[in-house]
Amino acid sequence: MTDDMRNSCPLDQRTCVPCRGGVEPLKGGALAELAGQTPGWEVVNEHHLSRTFRFPDFVKALEFVNKVGATAEQQGHHPDIYLTWGRARIETHTHKIDGLTESDFILAAKISRLA
Repeated sequence: MTDDMRNSCPLDQRTCVPCRGGVEPLKGGALAELAGQTPGWEVVNEHHLSRTFRFPDFVKALEFVNKVGATAEQQGHHPDIYLTWGRARIETHTHKIDGLTESDFILAAKISRLA
């Protein structure tokens, strides 16, 4: 896939790419552009993405968390997941570079689609 094709493809249709390190975390305009494609997600200190999903009960929240886990495993990109009664908070960043990469936004878009 060329860069032009990749950039025109919606984030939730892309695949996370493993980070091998040695790249700079996204900042500034590149970060803002991807953030605009992931509504509902908060960019925290240009370091990680966070979003809280609300559900009518614990069982629905747990079902969602299990779907998130399966998606994360399939993508090879694993977020931090916090589960409480009726809520699931998801946070993601790329641990290898201690910041955000495009894969974090891809995962966020895929998770949003699950909700």
